[in-house]
Amino acid sequence: MSTVTIDAIEKVRDTFNFTVDKFPLSGPDGMKTPFYGLFRSDNCQSVGTAVSERYRCHQTDDVLAITEAAITALEDENIQVRTHFRDGHYVEYAPSNAERKAIYGTADNIFPRFLLRAGYDGRAFSVSLGWYRDICSNLHIPQSIGKMVNRTIRHTSGLRWKMDELINDFAQLGKGWEAVQDAVMKMESREVVMTDFLKELYGEPDTDSKRAVTVHKHRTEAIVRRLLGERVRTGRPQMGGDFKVSAWEAFNAVQGYVQHDSSRKNGFKSDMDRLILANRDLNVHKAELLALSA
Repeated sequence: MSTVTIDAIEKVRDTFNFTVDKFPLSGPDGMKTPFYGLFRSDNCQSVGTAVSERYRCHQTDDVLAITEAAITALEDENIQVRTHFRDGHYVEYAPSNAERKAIYGTADNIFPRFLLRAGYDGRAFSVSLGWYRDICSNLHIPQSIGKMVNRTIRHTSGLRWKMDELINDFAQLGKGWEAVQDAVMKMESREVVMTDFLKELYGEPDTDSKRAVTVHKHRTEAIVRRLLGERVRTGRPQMGGDFKVSAWEAFNAVQGYVQHDSSRKNGFKSDMDRLILANRDLNVHKAELLALSA
């Protein structure tokens, strides 16, 4: 096992160097309830949602098992990881041996990224395949491709005994990269009018509400600024008066706005926090569908 692989595993272990434990919840005057709360062992912070007595907490070793499965399935001992905890474990896996996919010229490229979500909300773990766009640092997990890029891990604890299943999950996800590239190239090949794209996505503001008009104006300006800046950095020609751009550009302007601009105002400070927010955002999902159906 290479030094880099050891570093990746150690990073997961060191970041999540605590347990999540289950304790009974009481009502007023010590009244018994059927609910249990989950708490971190290092800072006693509450985690996730209330659970039942039967709920089994997954632990760091389960996340390590998934990480080792990713290294094995992707045949990549130099894999890089980013870790985060927000009501559960998140790990981003960046294969070192992945070839870039050029979308436009030499400056607009995408690379595969895998994202593990292991929450404490009663839902199954998920591992998803998405793209990282280097020009803007956007990371997106496409929803339109479905099972080809999203896998559910049925078990949430004792995963060390399920290694063969985990390795197969990652191996199957890796096969979805071609579908991801096809979706991106489909967006790039289609043209949209940016003003119409934003109108379809966000609608028109309520003119009787000064705040709604202001929010709409500032959001539109921020998205267009991002769009124009990315056109310059990727070597595209100046946008004409008809406001026509590729659907790929339109989508990334919206996704980038949500991930990098609006998220900062909502208390999402770290890169991983903002990534998680953007991939939950309904407008980002809608923008993806609009770009693919343009």
